[in-house]
Formats: sequence, C-alpha cells, structure tokens
Amino acid sequence: MGNELRRLPGVDYFLNDDKIKQLLAIFPHDLVVGLIRENLACCRAFISEGNRSPSLSEIIENIYNQGQTIAKPSLRPLINATGVVLHTNLGRAPLSKASIAAMNTVSQGYNNLEFDAGTGERGSRHTHTEALLCRLTGAEAALVVNNNAAAVLLALSALAKRKEVIVSRGQAVEIGGGFRIPEVMRQSGAKLIEVGTTNCTYIGDYEQAITPQTSALLRVHSSNFKVVGFTQMVTIQEMAVLAKQRKLPLFDDLGSGCFLSTADFGLAPEPTVQESIAAGVDLAFFSGDKLLGGPQAGIIVGKKIYIDKLKKHPLVRALRIDKTRIAALSATLLHYVKGEALTEIPIWRMISMPLTELDRRAKSWALSIDGFAKVIDGESLIGGGSLPGASLPTRLLAIGNAKNPAMALKVARSLRLQETPVIGRMEGSAIVSCCLTRAPFSPKKMKLWSAD
Repeated sequence: MGNELRRLPGVDYFLNDDKIKQLLAIFPHDLVVGLIRENLACCRAFISEGNRSPSLSEIIENIYNQGQTIAKPSLRPLINATGVVLHTNLGRAPLSKASIAAMNTVSQGYNNLEFDAGTGERGSRHTHTEALLCRLTGAEAALVVNNNAAAVLLALSALAKRKEVIVSRGQAVEIGGGFRIPEVMRQSGAKLIEVGTTNCTYIGDYEQAITPQTSALLRVHSSNFKVVGFTQMVTIQEMAVLAKQRKLPLFDDLGSGCFLSTADFGLAPEPTVQESIAAGVDLAFFSGDKLLGGPQAGIIVGKKIYIDKLKKHPLVRALRIDKTRIAALSATLLHYVKGEALTEIPIWRMISMPLTELDRRAKSWALSIDGFAKVIDGESLIGGGSLPGASLPTRLLAIGNAKNPAMALKVARSLRLQETPVIGRMEGSAIVSCCLTRAPFSPKKMKLWSAD
C-alpha cells in the first residue's frame, strides 16, 4: 500500500498535462487544482482499502470528465419521442417562437416591468397580462403567480384563513409529487370540510355542510385521474346557484386550464376557463404550462373584488413570477387573442397534427435507419396532468426484435446518451417513438446499434 501511495504524483504533474491545460483554459486555476486534489484524495482512500491505484491516465481522464461535466449545463434540450405531448419529466409545454423571442427581448436590457411610462411613476407587473386574460376569459380581473398550487394557496390564505372551505370528498386529490389539496389547505390556514363520497356527491351535501364558519365552496377538477362506473358529481352551474343563494364565493381549481374545445380534436371534453367564468365562478385557478401551452405560471381570473384582495396579500410578493415568464405568457395569450393557437403554440400544433403527417414523419425516420425499424399504429397521450386517459391515434416508429429483447434496451440507452438525447418509450420487446417532433434520426451522427 505504501508503494502505491508513493507512486501518486503531486498536483504540478497533472497541471502540466495537455488535457488538464484544456480545463485551465476554461476554469480558474483554483478550481482545477481543487478537482485534482479531490481525485488524489479519492485515490488515496481507494488504495488504503487495499486496492491498486488507478493509472495516471485514468486519473487524468476522470479529472477532465469532471471538468467537462461542470462546463455543461445540467438542464439541456432533448427530443421527446415518447408520444406524451405534455410530459412533466421532460419540461411540459414547449414555448412558441414568439414567446421565446419575447423572453429574449426583455432579458437583453431594462424594461417597464414595474414602471408606468405615462405617469413616470411606479407601476405593477400584474398589468402586463391582466387585460389579455380578461379579454380571453370574460373575467373582471386577473392575477398571475408562480404556479397553480401557489394560486390556490394564495386565495385560501387571503380569503379563507381560519374558516371552512367545502370540497367534495372525491376532489380532495393529489396533484403530483405527493402534493395534496388537503395539505395546501392546511398550509393556508383554511379548514377542509369534505362532503359526499369518493364517487358520489350531490348539491344537498354542500348545502347541509354550510355553517356560519363557511368561507367558500371549492370545485377541484380531476385533471389527472378519472373515476368511472357509478358516479355522481355536482356541476359547476349547480354550485354557482347555491353559492349565490348563500352569498358565498365559489372557487374553481381547473388544474391544467384550457381555452379551446378539446372535443374538436377527438378528445374528451375538458372544462374551459371561459365556461367556468360564464357559469358564475368567483375565482378560477389554472396552470400556464399545460393545456395553455405557455411558461410555468399559476393564473387566477374572476371577480375584481376578490382579485384586489389577493393583490394586497403579503404572499403575492413571495409567489410572483419574473419578467421573462410574464413576457412569455403575454406572447402565448396573444396567440389565442389573434386566433392562431393551432398554428403557433407547439402543443396545439401537435394535438391537431393530421395522422397523415405523423405517418409521413414515421416513415421518414424508418428510412433513415433502414432495416431496424417499422412503422406501426399507436396512441399518443396528452399527459401533464391533463385529460386523464385521453389519447389520440398516431403512427409509431418501432425498433426491436422479438428474438433479441435486449436489443431494444440497448437502443433506448444509446438514444438517451446522444449529444441531444432522444427519449422514447418501451412496449414489449421494442422501443417505440412518436414523431411529434420535427427532428429526424440522423444515422450519420448516431451510433445506435450494430447489425447483431
């Protein structure tokens, strides 16, 4: 062990290596020295356990690779070939070109984020999206915060703290990542009053639960799961009538939020924000990065009297969004105002894409890797906590061999390890890819598999 330790050279040896000099051209001297020392310490610990020391070339390669890893951003682009349009793990909704351009424009210099050029005085960041949201939804006022959970938390904290909020037992849902509606309520200080059963709730259940401590009725749309069979749920119109009769505000957590009719694309009907406001909802909450197709945001629209109270609450500052997301959201909303959502917003362009175009793309991909793939029928999910169980017919590129199941796993790994990773999905002994993206396979750039 002593001889092995003595064979380890000092820091200067590594600093004179050509590969390490490449790191010195990128990073400060102290950072590179730190990497060398960390690796030498690991080697000494490894040797002390009775192991042989790695070769000097292996140590140098490891230091170099660590430096390259630091130099590359951890968050990077990839190709979503899973067939899931709104894939939560893959960043949900891609932004439109106009939204990206808007973010770039406001990021390059100063802007009027909180400045009123007309008066020369301080303005509000809320004004940049409010008018567009009101025009699109028919609401009196609007407010944008960090995400939909934040929107619900803000409303309950400002309007229902230490009071009761009535929710159907079947709507006390988990919205992903272990985050649950009852927990949001608990953090806000509101008390959850569950009514009905998991599968059946009636308007009488809400009416009987109202007490002097009731502050609001809340509908939570089941955007990420579906209950089938013997079910009964109260409509938002029925809840609005009761809320008005009892002089209580009605809140509607729409989850993903939607401005277009999903039924027009062969999908199950998704409640739109416009329908919620028209029904008489006082505050509606929804996300910006799901069916809206914009950046992450929590959007609140509804009655001005309640929105004004939310704007004055201390939590607003903690939950606010920055200039880049305001710019991206404004550009996304403008697509809807101009009637160009289907052509300009990527997720709607994917959802509305003709099957013939998907077939053409799949065949083009198959030709580029001739001999290893075939085109088959399949389904694409919307995903992202939207339209549970809903899918659209598609054409898939299937790569695999029933006689060699390991081949698909090998190909899947190879695709993931590309400079721009390609993420497909496994089905049986094949990896299948949906061609929603325009990016084709390039066999000249991808060493994916051998003939065996």
